[in-house]
Parts: sequence; structure tokens; C-alpha cells
Amino acid sequence: MSLHDDAVLVLKGYEDQEELRGLYLDHLAGHPDAMWKSGAGHLTASALVIDPERGRVLLTLHKKLGMWLQMGGHCEPGDTSLERAALREAREESGIEGLTLLAGGPVQLDRHAIPAPCHWHLDVQYAALAPSGAVEAISEESLDLRWFSYDEAAKVGDGSVVRLVERSRAALRGRERQSG
Repeated sequence: MSLHDDAVLVLKGYEDQEELRGLYLDHLAGHPDAMWKSGAGHLTASALVIDPERGRVLLTLHKKLGMWLQMGGHCEPGDTSLERAALREAREESGIEGLTLLAGGPVQLDRHAIPAPCHWHLDVQYAALAPSGAVEAISEESLDLRWFSYDEAAKVGDGSVVRLVERSRAALRGRERQSG
């Protein structure tokens, strides 16, 4: 299965943000190159790294944008699924081995403008759980890498990061109820 086909299946299975989900699916239907940064608008994959034991999230100070964001970025030819792309990006940018994605698929979709020539990112956002005792290591893509409490993250992140933290925490609570 191609990465494009995987993205279609993931988005068809995503049961939230109906209007935005439809926009993503329409974009995929009309753009065979929608997974690659060569297009004016394309899908990206990201993951918010969460340490639920300590009630915190790991954010990166993005080198190009100068903003505190979750880990993530462009899909690469070796990526076989959106999940794997998000997990790869989270590992590369956080330096943390042993991350696992929160089950249940994406936590949020976020469409945001970016500087030309790309113009739009259609980001598929996941939550990645940090293993106990995780130690981060800054990558060349970041100016800084820092753990923030949930409340602190809301103060340093933009609206998308705030919503991603809220949705990720809600997904964690839902998982805990199901397993408990």
C-alpha cells in the first residue's frame, strides 16, 4: 500500500473534525503528490511527545519558524504510513528512543499556512508516549528542546499546540478508562 493510500484510509477512519477531514480527503483525491513537499499544499505528520507520569509534554523551538511546536514534518520516501512518519519525526527531533504512539489513530488535524513555495501544511497529528525516564537530545532542526507542564505548554504554544495538548490529554484519559 502506498503512503497516499494509507493517508486516505487513516482519514476515512478519523471520526472528528468532519469539515477539515473532508478538505484533506479532497486534497488527496485531487493531488497524487499530496504526500510530498513538492506540491503547493501537502500532508505532514507530527506527534506531541507526552510524559503522562510527570504531566508534561516535550516541545521543540522550531529553527525556521521560531515557535514552540510538537515534533513533526514532511513525509519521506521510506515512510510506509502516516503513523510511521509521525513516529520517525518524533524520534529524530526528540532524540528519545522507545516512543510509542497512543493507540486510536490521529488526535487532531491542523491546516496551517507556511512560507512559500509550499503554502499549506495539512498536518495529521498524533500523540507519542515517552518511556519512563526518557532523556531528550536536541536535533539540528531545533533551536531548543524543552519539557513543559501541560499548563506551561498552553502559555508558550500557539492555538494549534494548545488544542493538541488538550486533545492528547483527553485521548489519554479515554484510554485509561478503557483499560481500567
